[in-house]
Amino acid sequence: MSTPRWLTDSEQRVWRDFSAAIDMLRAHLESQLQRDAGMPTTYYAVLVALSEAPDHVLRMSELAEATRSSRSRLSHAVARMEAQGWIRRQACPTDKRGAFAHLTDRGLDAIRSAAPGHVDAVRDGLFDALTPEQVEALGTISAAIVDRLSPECARAVADAESEREESA
Repeated sequence: MSTPRWLTDSEQRVWRDFSAAIDMLRAHLESQLQRDAGMPTTYYAVLVALSEAPDHVLRMSELAEATRSSRSRLSHAVARMEAQGWIRRQACPTDKRGAFAHLTDRGLDAIRSAAPGHVDAVRDGLFDALTPEQVEALGTISAAIVDRLSPECARAVADAESEREESA
Protein backbone atom coordinates (compact mmCIF):
# COMPACT_ATOMS: atom_id res chain seq x y z
CA MET A 1 0.00 0.00 0.00
CA SER A 2 1.41 3.39 -0.97
CA THR A 3 1.82 6.28 1.43
CA PRO A 4 -1.03 8.81 1.22
CA ARG A 5 -0.23 12.11 -0.46
CA TRP A 6 -1.25 14.25 2.52
CA LEU A 7 -2.47 17.76 1.86
CA THR A 8 -0.13 20.61 2.68
CA ASP A 9 -1.34 23.20 5.18
CA SER A 10 -2.18 25.51 2.28
CA GLU A 11 -4.05 22.76 0.38
CA GLN A 12 -5.92 21.80 3.55
CA ARG A 13 -7.06 25.41 4.03
CA VAL A 14 -8.14 25.71 0.37
CA TRP A 15 -9.96 22.37 0.52
CA ARG A 16 -11.87 23.31 3.68
CA ASP A 17 -12.78 26.76 2.34
CA PHE A 18 -13.90 25.28 -0.99
CA SER A 19 -15.96 22.58 0.73
CA ALA A 20 -17.60 25.12 3.06
CA ALA A 21 -18.30 27.49 0.14
CA ILE A 22 -20.01 24.74 -1.88
CA ASP A 23 -22.08 23.59 1.12
CA MET A 24 -23.11 27.14 2.00
CA LEU A 25 -23.97 28.05 -1.60
CA ARG A 26 -26.07 24.89 -2.02
CA ALA A 27 -27.93 25.66 1.23
CA HIS A 28 -28.46 29.29 0.13
CA LEU A 29 -29.94 28.18 -3.21
CA GLU A 30 -32.00 25.35 -1.73
CA SER A 31 -33.49 27.69 0.86
CA GLN A 32 -34.36 30.33 -1.73
CA LEU A 33 -36.05 27.86 -4.08
CA GLN A 34 -38.02 26.21 -1.28
CA ARG A 35 -39.11 29.54 0.16
CA ASP A 36 -39.94 31.36 -3.07
CA ALA A 37 -40.92 28.60 -5.49
CA GLY A 38 -41.86 25.66 -3.25
CA MET A 39 -39.43 23.30 -4.96
CA PRO A 40 -36.07 21.72 -4.19
CA THR A 41 -33.05 22.36 -6.40
CA THR A 42 -33.43 18.85 -7.84
CA TYR A 43 -36.83 19.76 -9.33
CA TYR A 44 -35.44 23.05 -10.60
CA ALA A 45 -32.59 21.24 -12.39
CA VAL A 46 -35.06 18.85 -14.04
CA LEU A 47 -37.30 21.71 -15.16
CA VAL A 48 -34.31 23.63 -16.56
CA ALA A 49 -33.06 20.61 -18.52
CA LEU A 50 -36.49 19.99 -20.02
CA SER A 51 -37.13 23.67 -20.75
CA GLU A 52 -33.87 23.81 -22.74
CA ALA A 53 -34.47 20.54 -24.63
CA PRO A 54 -35.93 20.46 -28.14
CA ASP A 55 -39.73 20.37 -27.84
CA HIS A 56 -39.24 20.24 -24.03
CA VAL A 57 -38.74 16.45 -24.17
CA LEU A 58 -35.87 14.18 -23.09
CA ARG A 59 -35.44 10.45 -22.64
CA MET A 60 -35.27 9.68 -18.93
CA SER A 61 -31.68 8.45 -19.38
CA GLU A 62 -30.71 11.76 -21.03
CA LEU A 63 -32.48 13.68 -18.26
CA ALA A 64 -30.57 11.69 -15.62
CA GLU A 65 -27.30 12.54 -17.36
CA ALA A 66 -28.23 16.22 -17.76
CA THR A 67 -29.07 16.54 -14.06
CA ARG A 68 -26.22 14.29 -12.88
CA SER A 69 -28.73 12.11 -11.08
CA SER A 70 -29.16 8.37 -10.77
CA ARG A 71 -32.06 6.96 -12.73
CA SER A 72 -33.83 5.74 -9.60
CA ARG A 73 -33.49 9.11 -7.83
CA LEU A 74 -34.66 10.90 -10.96
CA SER A 75 -37.61 8.52 -11.34
CA HIS A 76 -38.82 9.39 -7.82
CA ALA A 77 -38.46 13.13 -8.48
CA VAL A 78 -40.27 12.88 -11.82
CA ALA A 79 -43.11 10.92 -10.18
CA ARG A 80 -43.59 13.73 -7.66
CA MET A 81 -43.37 16.34 -10.41
CA GLU A 82 -45.95 14.41 -12.44
CA ALA A 83 -48.30 14.61 -9.46
CA GLN A 84 -47.88 18.40 -9.55
CA GLY A 85 -48.65 18.45 -13.26
CA TRP A 86 -45.20 19.76 -14.24
CA ILE A 87 -44.05 16.71 -16.21
CA ARG A 88 -45.74 13.99 -18.20
CA ARG A 89 -44.02 10.65 -18.75
CA GLN A 90 -44.54 8.64 -21.89
CA ALA A 91 -43.33 5.13 -22.67
CA CYS A 92 -40.97 4.82 -25.60
CA PRO A 93 -42.77 3.03 -28.43
CA THR A 94 -39.58 1.34 -29.70
CA ASP A 95 -37.93 0.48 -26.35
CA LYS A 96 -40.17 -1.02 -23.68
CA ARG A 97 -37.71 -0.08 -20.92
CA GLY A 98 -37.30 3.50 -22.13
CA ALA A 99 -39.46 6.50 -21.32
CA PHE A 100 -39.65 10.16 -22.22
CA ALA A 101 -40.21 13.09 -19.88
CA HIS A 102 -42.28 15.92 -21.33
CA LEU A 103 -42.39 19.36 -19.74
CA THR A 104 -46.03 20.46 -19.48
CA ASP A 105 -47.31 24.01 -19.81
CA ARG A 106 -47.74 24.03 -16.06
CA GLY A 107 -44.10 22.94 -15.63
CA LEU A 108 -42.96 25.66 -18.02
CA ASP A 109 -44.92 28.20 -15.95
CA ALA A 110 -43.26 26.84 -12.78
CA ILE A 111 -39.72 27.26 -14.16
CA ARG A 112 -40.51 30.71 -15.57
CA SER A 113 -41.83 31.75 -12.18
CA ALA A 114 -38.91 30.28 -10.21
CA ALA A 115 -36.06 31.42 -12.49
CA PRO A 116 -35.86 35.14 -11.60
CA GLY A 117 -35.52 34.51 -7.86
CA HIS A 118 -33.07 31.68 -8.43
CA VAL A 119 -30.87 33.83 -10.68
CA ASP A 120 -30.89 36.57 -8.03
CA ALA A 121 -29.82 34.02 -5.39
CA VAL A 122 -27.01 32.72 -7.64
CA ARG A 123 -25.80 36.27 -8.25
CA ASP A 124 -26.02 37.12 -4.55
CA GLY A 125 -24.36 33.95 -3.31
CA LEU A 126 -21.67 33.57 -5.97
CA PHE A 127 -21.04 36.19 -8.61
CA ASP A 128 -21.49 39.34 -6.52
CA ALA A 129 -18.72 38.11 -4.22
CA LEU A 130 -16.21 37.81 -7.08
CA THR A 131 -14.30 40.11 -9.39
CA PRO A 132 -14.56 39.49 -13.16
CA GLU A 133 -11.08 37.94 -13.02
CA GLN A 134 -12.15 35.61 -10.22
CA VAL A 135 -15.25 34.59 -12.21
CA GLU A 136 -13.05 33.69 -15.17
CA ALA A 137 -10.65 31.76 -12.91
CA LEU A 138 -13.55 29.93 -11.26
CA GLY A 139 -14.81 28.92 -14.71
CA THR A 140 -11.41 27.55 -15.65
CA ILE A 141 -11.03 25.72 -12.34
CA SER A 142 -14.54 24.27 -12.49
CA ALA A 143 -14.04 23.01 -16.06
CA ALA A 144 -10.78 21.32 -15.03
CA ILE A 145 -12.50 19.52 -12.15
CA VAL A 146 -15.43 18.45 -14.34
CA ASP A 147 -13.05 17.17 -17.04
CA ARG A 148 -11.11 15.20 -14.43
CA LEU A 149 -14.12 13.62 -12.72
CA SER A 150 -16.62 13.11 -15.57
CA PRO A 151 -15.27 9.75 -16.80
CA GLU A 152 -15.11 8.39 -13.24
CA CYS A 153 -18.65 9.58 -12.47
CA ALA A 154 -19.98 8.07 -15.71
CA ARG A 155 -18.41 4.71 -14.82
CA ALA A 156 -19.87 4.81 -11.31
CA VAL A 157 -23.36 5.55 -12.62
CA ALA A 158 -23.10 2.78 -15.22
CA ASP A 159 -21.88 0.32 -12.59
CA ALA A 160 -24.72 1.23 -10.21
CA GLU A 161 -27.31 0.85 -12.98
CA SER A 162 -25.84 -2.51 -13.99
CA GLU A 163 -25.95 -3.79 -10.41
CA ARG A 164 -29.54 -2.58 -10.04
CA GLU A 165 -30.59 -4.36 -13.25
CA GLU A 166 -28.83 -7.59 -12.20
CA SER A 167 -30.61 -7.62 -8.84
CA ALA A 168 -34.03 -7.00 -10.41
